[in-house]
Amino acid sequence: MKLLHTSDWHLGKRLEDFSRIEEQQAVLQEICEIADREQVDAVLVAGDLFDTFNPPTEAVDLFYRTLKRLTNNGKRPVIAIAGNHDSPDRIEAPDPLARECGIIFAGYPNSVVPEFELESGLKVLRSEEGFLELQIPGISVPLRLLLTPYANEFRLKTYLGQENSEDELRTVLQERWKELATKYCDANGVNLLVTHLFVVKKGDPLPEEPADEKPILHVGGAQVIYTENIPNQIQYTAIGHLHRMHRVDSKPCPVYYSGSPLSYSFAEANQQKYVILIDTEPGKVATVQELELTKGKKLLRKRAEGIEEALWWLTENQESLVELTMVTDTYLTAQERKRLSSAHNGIVTIIPEVKNVVGLSSGTKKGIDLTKNMEELFRDYFRHAKGQEPNAELMSLFTELLAVEEED
Repeated sequence: MKLLHTSDWHLGKRLEDFSRIEEQQAVLQEICEIADREQVDAVLVAGDLFDTFNPPTEAVDLFYRTLKRLTNNGKRPVIAIAGNHDSPDRIEAPDPLARECGIIFAGYPNSVVPEFELESGLKVLRSEEGFLELQIPGISVPLRLLLTPYANEFRLKTYLGQENSEDELRTVLQERWKELATKYCDANGVNLLVTHLFVVKKGDPLPEEPADEKPILHVGGAQVIYTENIPNQIQYTAIGHLHRMHRVDSKPCPVYYSGSPLSYSFAEANQQKYVILIDTEPGKVATVQELELTKGKKLLRKRAEGIEEALWWLTENQESLVELTMVTDTYLTAQERKRLSSAHNGIVTIIPEVKNVVGLSSGTKKGIDLTKNMEELFRDYFRHAKGQEPNAELMSLFTELLAVEEED
């Protein structure tokens, strides 16, 4: 059985004033072509399908058109779960019609997929909260999926019947996954886990969550889950949330973040993007191929010493989106900014790094270092205003506030 793992499409996401919809169209077209070329039997989309709870119409249209093509006329199931950017209700709303096309949605950790059968031969054999077993056309063995879409810690415990439990979330999840795996996941089928949570190998440093991403681990989020919490019956674990493709662990099975198909912030500058091809059969550990994606503009950072250097570099990197840091003796003039903008239509932001900044109030040569990120600038401000370092709780609150988006 061959499967394709992708996630974090973030359809509708913009980069400042720049729309990414055309790039998203191109890269999703590429993913469809990969699915056809590799003749995959099922596609797993591990959350953050959209960028906001209320995505623009063009993003919704692109989403359903892509999923419809991926299903190959109902012969290839597409299983998509909600991430922390998605509205679970919106994800599940079209479910009755989507099932007729071979598209299966899970918005909540306790969602139950109704049993159905298509003329193509695709059939739901068994289903309960957090579990799905499929018969795929042309495949003699069933596909079993443990499905855990995103929910914060309180809701996850509530869905799992542990709302009053003082047990750690990872313990509660491990028990539920083990229960489902013991009940359904024997060696006569292919057994996978699909989730949108922060999963790490115990003892490894925590990877950074994506820049301007809604954080999972901060206040009101969900606890980190360890790979050791995954049942031994599972042959591959497909995760969403982190935008950099990487293997988290090889035990008890390959555990992968597929990453986003496009770079969505300059923290992902020069980052290669992938989808994951999984080849497996009952009773054996899955083999994994990391397939590069080629569509979409590169996000590049450039620190230029003067206008002429910047203009030369911009001319050489036309097919990109750019964060340009300008090192100059004085602030840029309107004419200089016009020259830069005329040289490249993909400049997202220009960061001035002025060598001779006069202090805002004291007349000294102290200025604001705009090359720092927002958290570092907040720390500088807090030290200046309060004469001390902000504590960990305050920084967690500030980080969460940075990630909050209005949801009308």
